[in-house]
Amino acid sequence: MDTPTSVKAAGDGAVATGEPTLARKLGAFDATMIVMGGIIGAGIFVNPSVVARQVHTPALALGAWVIGGAIALIGAFVYAELAVLRPNVGGQYAYLRDAYHPMVAFLYGWSLLLVTQTGGMAGAAIIFGRYFRELSGIGLSEQAVAALALGALTVINCLGVRAGSNVQSALMLTKLAAIAALIGVGLMAPTVPHSAAHVQPATPSGGVVGLATAMIPVLFAYGGWQTASFVSGEMRNPRRDLPRGLLIGVIGVIILYLTVSWVCQHVLGIDGLAATNTPASEVMRLGLGERGARLIALGIAISTVGFLSQSVLTAPRVYYAMARDGVFFDVVGKLDPRSRVPVVAIVLQGVWAAVIALTGKYDQILNYVESLDVFFFGLTGAALLVFRARAARAARATRSDEERDLVRVPWHPITTCVFVLACWAVSLTTIVRYPKNAGIGVGILALGVIAYQFWRKPRAASSPLRSSE
Repeated sequence: MDTPTSVKAAGDGAVATGEPTLARKLGAFDATMIVMGGIIGAGIFVNPSVVARQVHTPALALGAWVIGGAIALIGAFVYAELAVLRPNVGGQYAYLRDAYHPMVAFLYGWSLLLVTQTGGMAGAAIIFGRYFRELSGIGLSEQAVAALALGALTVINCLGVRAGSNVQSALMLTKLAAIAALIGVGLMAPTVPHSAAHVQPATPSGGVVGLATAMIPVLFAYGGWQTASFVSGEMRNPRRDLPRGLLIGVIGVIILYLTVSWVCQHVLGIDGLAATNTPASEVMRLGLGERGARLIALGIAISTVGFLSQSVLTAPRVYYAMARDGVFFDVVGKLDPRSRVPVVAIVLQGVWAAVIALTGKYDQILNYVESLDVFFFGLTGAALLVFRARAARAARATRSDEERDLVRVPWHPITTCVFVLACWAVSLTTIVRYPKNAGIGVGILALGVIAYQFWRKPRAASSPLRSSE
């Protein structure tokens, strides 16, 4: 059985090798902004209408966001406890590797690069392209604009983790201002009479089936909080700051999302919400006219750029960790001597995300991504069950008293099991409802099993993962 490469919290081997190390420069505020930035992209401005087309009542539409928020909050507690147990470079990758087997972690990183992270980035970039074209009138397609945006952000984030985090925090605060404006205008805007809405034919779903299908865009909109764990190796105190960032960030987003969903329903009605692809723009147009629509379009564009910036900042640390474990291209595990970031990993992710953006549409990409994304959410939640069971069998605590006081999943194992089962149920629903699009992701995951067999062959030993103060 393969054994993982040892992971060091401090770079005691760095002096001997002379290699650059990851820089620990991020704190609790950075962690919170990264968590919120990873969640809030363009989804909340668009997906309320996607949800409304799947369910037929305001209560179910809002209920989907409540359920999604509850799942996200449980997941945040799970990941926060895992962050205490395994404050390693790569975050979720390290959790899966240490709980199961190096191949499981590899398949996660493989799907992250080729499906979930890059697909999510491509979907968000396409929405950015849509609103950018609306604002500028540029003649390029939304896919082309998306690819150009991904390229620009890739270059920016090669400059260093501090620079990337500063940009991310600034964009996050701008996002919050845009959401606050939407909520404020929505509370004052006139409501659309039910009969005035031009209703598109509803999909033949409702009730439990419709709610389950609606959870796909909801969890897509709530997804992203887990990516903060990827930069744990660059946090000054990951055991303290990452759990705080996860919980504060997720709770804040739940409040914002529920408010936005309610405002959209309040102004447009459930039928009017289902009839539009741009609910945020419709709300602002009713409140402030065309000027309002253009204002929120600008806010959405900035919000999407912030999400993309966070994605470019965080996920490449997983590919870096894979390479340092000897199961990916060696060059991906190298840091730039000046910026001390994995430049090759950042560029690799950016290029592939641009390819997906140029070849897919938003709805297709959403289903392509979500089936695998929530599957690995559930698998990571189950990792906590594994770690707790190991501690029980060993009849000893896995954490110090100080660590235990930092975070603990409430009502474990019931809540953890709910999180795991909910994630897997959504994954299965996505595959059943959209077998063609979801099947692409599953096929790429299957190819990863073959790829792992190539990289697991004896190779030159990689240096352990390191980070320095």
